[in-house]
Amino acid sequence: MKILMHMCCGPCSCYPTENLREKGFEPVGFFFNPNIHPYQEWRKRLRAAREFAEKVNIKFLAENHYGLRDFLSKVSSVIGGVNDEDTFKNADGFHNRCKICYSWRLSETAKFAAENNFEVFTSTLFYSIHQNHELMKKIAEYFAKSYGVQFYYEDFRAGWQRGIDLSLELELYRQNYCGCIFSEEERFSKEIKNLRKTLSFKN
Repeated sequence: MKILMHMCCGPCSCYPTENLREKGFEPVGFFFNPNIHPYQEWRKRLRAAREFAEKVNIKFLAENHYGLRDFLSKVSSVIGGVNDEDTFKNADGFHNRCKICYSWRLSETAKFAAENNFEVFTSTLFYSIHQNHELMKKIAEYFAKSYGVQFYYEDFRAGWQRGIDLSLELELYRQNYCGCIFSEEERFSKEIKNLRKTLSFKN
């Protein structure tokens, strides 16, 4: 049975693809990630996702539009007015901007599934140990119902190390931050890391 598999990147697709095939599904990759910035990073992840699909022989579909302006427009409403302490405390996947990001990608996947005769969809987002798993599940189920398709749920985090091993075997590009410009800053900024340590001592 075909299943539309939203791909956040190549490495995160390794274990879900293997797992789904073992359970009788044939994944069709769908790359829709306008959250990824800057442009060169988005190109690298798109290229790695396509490379993965070729190496494991799955069909690959992609939204090739770089969505910086759309992304900033969507998140501006939740970034504005939030103080620095709140931003630093909630930066690791649980801030309101992440809800918008999850909703945008999962809603477009559900919509694409409905418009292209897929009965069921899933996402490699459920492989990541860094995302808000329960929130994503709730959002995916909502849009599945809205578009009249099924959402296949599985906690792919169980194969975290297996996925890493497979991505290394396939020599895929491995990113080191979630994707958006805010997560890139949070990953590398010494100022943010120091402030988090300060806030953790207060709590």
